[in-house]
Amino acid sequence: MAIPKKVVDRIVNNLKRFQTILAEAKNRDISESDTVVILADMLAELLGYKKYTEITTEFAIRGTYVDLAVKVGEDVRFLLEAKAINVELKDNHIKQAIDYGANHGIEWVVLTNGAVWQVYKIYFKQPIDKSLIFEVDLIKTSPKNQQLIECFGTLSREGFTQSSMTAFFQQQQATSKFSLAALLTTDNMLLALKKELKKISPTLKVEDEFLRNAIQNDVLKRELVDSDEARAAADAIKKAAKQSAKLKSKVSDQ
Repeated sequence: MAIPKKVVDRIVNNLKRFQTILAEAKNRDISESDTVVILADMLAELLGYKKYTEITTEFAIRGTYVDLAVKVGEDVRFLLEAKAINVELKDNHIKQAIDYGANHGIEWVVLTNGAVWQVYKIYFKQPIDKSLIFEVDLIKTSPKNQQLIECFGTLSREGFTQSSMTAFFQQQQATSKFSLAALLTTDNMLLALKKELKKISPTLKVEDEFLRNAIQNDVLKRELVDSDEARAAADAIKKAAKQSAKLKSKVSDQ
């Protein structure tokens, strides 16, 4: 995704400085409220939002105030739920953040303790669901990490649109570990694998199901083949394959 150079430079240069700030904050074990102060600065200096008019702590959802909301004009772009910098982000924190977004029809939510950032997309269905788009530890990552630049560039004041966020989500979804794991057990990949195995052992005969089971049970981590994310990735790949086959059929009929 094309991120303007000035946005890339701002993210890279300021992140180097914030990595030091965040590391010092972890050592001092600062509180949640002090973490929020740093996060407001990061939203302004990394993502380019106007600190006093577009970043607010006064955004109420059903009588409860979310930690930070990013609002440009009348458009609430995303919500940010914050925890103290040494608090490990857990499932109940995710639920709290998603509930905030769902209750106000806001599709994009960030959960962070300052160092670790998790970006979620909310699905407005029954029941409410979500997908983790991106996760990064800012202290440990390189400021030039391409995925980080794409994520923060898309979240930035200059880069944020519903279409750009959707495109980033689709890109992350397509290249996720769950999608890659699902692809490894498709018929085409198994055929390619058997061809490579023939180079090692020309007389080898192996069934697809044997290879599929070996990959799923012995090669891949269990979460990559037996989880909600894994099943969703497999369903998405099957759907894409059917659409591709349907398109090819239409072309051949013309």
